[in-house]
Amino acid sequence: STFPARPDDGVPAFVLDLAHQEALEFDTMVLTPRVPGGATTERIGDVGVRRFPYFPKAFEDLADGAILDNLKERRSRIVQVPALVLAQWIAVRRVVRSAKPDVIHAHWAIPQALVATLAAPGVPVVVTTHGGDIYALRAAPLVRLKRWVFGRSAHVTTVNSEMRERLTEWGVPEARSTVIPMGVDLGPARDTRARVPAQEHHVVAVGRLVEKKGFGNLIEALRGLGDDVPWRLTVVGDGPYRAQLEQQAAGLPVTFLGQRGRTEVLETLASATVVAVPSIPAANGDQEGLPVTLLEAAAVGAAIVASDLPGIRDVVRDDVSGVLVPPGDVPALRAALQRVLTDDAARARYQEQAVVSAAEFSTERIGERYRAVLRAAIA
Repeated sequence: STFPARPDDGVPAFVLDLAHQEALEFDTMVLTPRVPGGATTERIGDVGVRRFPYFPKAFEDLADGAILDNLKERRSRIVQVPALVLAQWIAVRRVVRSAKPDVIHAHWAIPQALVATLAAPGVPVVVTTHGGDIYALRAAPLVRLKRWVFGRSAHVTTVNSEMRERLTEWGVPEARSTVIPMGVDLGPARDTRARVPAQEHHVVAVGRLVEKKGFGNLIEALRGLGDDVPWRLTVVGDGPYRAQLEQQAAGLPVTFLGQRGRTEVLETLASATVVAVPSIPAANGDQEGLPVTLLEAAAVGAAIVASDLPGIRDVVRDDVSGVLVPPGDVPALRAALQRVLTDDAARARYQEQAVVSAAEFSTERIGERYRAVLRAAIA
């Protein structure tokens, strides 16, 4: 339910990137909700794409961005939820009848894996959980529903080890779960790193402007640096918290660029003196699994200051490939930013080690691991 409508339109493309890797071995089709600007059917390289309608087009916006955040922004969107689930069920049934797939790879437990389990009971389902479907949706009926889905899945992958522990607590055998994060395409990152120099005193934050990103804490941390440490902040992304954050940043050297395509995101990350990833657990329990932006920042060789959360610490080793701070600790975040902005030797060390860390998450390595999971599910 998160998929770009057009090339480089700014929507996270990790599902598409993985689909390209799966298409090296499998005839791969992506089924995704309709969003503005997206073709009903198309081929992107070797990947087929079908976008299904689920609500009157003039009001259809639940899947345009992150579903949970869209519901939080406007509660009236709740009326689109049953329509999306029903339309997805119909779309899956049609694809199963026409294409007769050997395996379904469902991203997010709810609604995708739930729908796939109901609509295609004879097809093995591999479920990939990304964060919100584990950390949020904590009401007892929803937890029971997730456990039911996982219990009928051929395999479940998660993006960090804490999420896998949660799956084990819910009864998923360890033999049927694996930690496999999303990957990062190192080629474009390497090219961007070579041609875009880092700028002095430049702090960059990238992500959807929602509670769990912690950008409000970042602004407060920078505000407290005073005049001794020059800085300017560029925020890339859009979302329901934008107006609130713009008001909070009034009078400060902060630029909100809005949503940008991947090329511009990589260029902005590469231009940073420091990339900040100040993620926090949201009030509803939602939190990052492993932000793809973090992988992109490491791949372009950025010095990273990030919250010490599961998944994030798999990429950033404190004082080795960046600096980790307790989530929500504004003074600690401020101190870390000041250090990276002013300590040239430490910053150079973090940049070098970030590139080394990113190599472990290349799309090729991650793709092979997912293809192995799919092969096993079919067998």
